[in-house]
Amino acid sequence: MSSMQPIVPKMSLTEQVTTRIRAAIVAGEMVPDEHYSAIAIAEKLGVSRTPVREALQLLEKEGILTVAKNRGVRVNQISLEDIVEVFQVRLAVEPPAAARGVLNASEQDIARLAELHRELLEVGQTGDGRATLEADKKFHLYLLGLAGNAKLDGIISELRNLVLAHGQITIPQARTSQELAGDRNELMQAIIDRDPMAAAIAMRSHVMRTAQMLIRAVCARTPGLEAEGFLQRLDALVLGDTFS
Repeated sequence: MSSMQPIVPKMSLTEQVTTRIRAAIVAGEMVPDEHYSAIAIAEKLGVSRTPVREALQLLEKEGILTVAKNRGVRVNQISLEDIVEVFQVRLAVEPPAAARGVLNASEQDIARLAELHRELLEVGQTGDGRATLEADKKFHLYLLGLAGNAKLDGIISELRNLVLAHGQITIPQARTSQELAGDRNELMQAIIDRDPMAAAIAMRSHVMRTAQMLIRAVCARTPGLEAEGFLQRLDALVLGDTFS
């Protein structure tokens, strides 16, 4: 678990530990079906067992891992069915949330989103996949946070983490960091134009492209698994003409 560097104390130690463990799972340093000791994780991070236990409980609630008494921690394996259902929910809720966010955005909010978009493009050019995903998440959650629904924020964040934390990421396998960053250009233009419908359409297109690439990438490395059936199910929770 080379990405698990010692923690530098800040405001929330548990949050830092949660982030470091999630990063290790995304990087493939903690893999499904292996068992990991909470004590070993605490020693690796240079912290006590308490914040590690709290972090593991949070990640278990998200469905990312399982804490088994006397057996340590096991990373759960997400199925393609799970991935499809995650994106069905994201397609249903994120486009209208993006539209509401644009309607609610102040001039300061738009300036902040433009700054986050620039950071995303800059990080994308470095080719650092993990950093690009983190910058993408910041931009994404800031916009959707403007919809003013805290429960929605929690659901969306949890859904994104559920897919990412299992190593089911679309870069670099399916597209480059630069391509992922550039995928936000239409959405940023809609925000600048204060066009909620354009923002909804751009958000839906972005989420759909991400889902399609991820499903195809998973199927490509799984012999006998056909992508088409899973792709057709993506719109199951969305009225077909809602954003066409």
